[in-house]
Amino acid sequence: MRLIADYHTHTIYSHGKGTIRDNVEAALKKGLKEIGICDHGPGHYLYGVKRENLFKMKKEIDQLNEEYKEKGIRILLGVEANIIGYDGTIDVDDEIIEILDILLLGFHYGVIPKSVKEYMILNVMNPLSKALPFIREWVERKNTEAILKAIERYPIDMITHPGDKARLNIKEVAEAAYRKGIALEINAKHNELSVESIRIALGTKVDFYINSDAHHPSEVGEVEKAIIRAKKAGIPIHRIRNVEKQ
Repeated sequence: MRLIADYHTHTIYSHGKGTIRDNVEAALKKGLKEIGICDHGPGHYLYGVKRENLFKMKKEIDQLNEEYKEKGIRILLGVEANIIGYDGTIDVDDEIIEILDILLLGFHYGVIPKSVKEYMILNVMNPLSKALPFIREWVERKNTEAILKAIERYPIDMITHPGDKARLNIKEVAEAAYRKGIALEINAKHNELSVESIRIALGTKVDFYINSDAHHPSEVGEVEKAIIRAKKAGIPIHRIRNVEKQ
């Protein structure tokens, strides 16, 4: 199983350690054909990309694509957007979506939500639910409903590390994602999707991506931990969109 594209990498525009060019050079060395530059959405108050920088990144990526077109790699501008409302609202607007090549969506702690109530669920109840069994089912239901609503509202391509920062009903998310042509991510840096979660998702027809979630250029294309989980779960290779079909 050989990776041909890594669609989840971060740069200095959020809290990564390398430039866009650094990540592209690392991807070339790994023999990748595509790389996604997907910094955290602007709704994250600690390390979200500044909204105005996304337009700067677009110009930079356009220039780099021209420069690298003879080297056999394509660079995509994306965002790892955040859920900021339990009505499915995310932290990128239509003007931003218009310039993106790929739109990722995930739950993260530390986002600026639409209300105090939503702040409490996102940033307080979610972490607490890991230790307090009596709120787990309620929190999982709220999180799942938010993802399902976002799937209906936005042209999302991928759900990142589903179930990691927020408990989800993986089967429901996978079924909804499949209907919209959205894939689930097997993330090399996070434990979700776990082997168990992958097997649940395999009960639907949803596809998968394997990504590094690189925060340093040296991590681009480094997905061995994710590949191990994919193999253990028994995913048919044709359901992983960014590996070489042999």
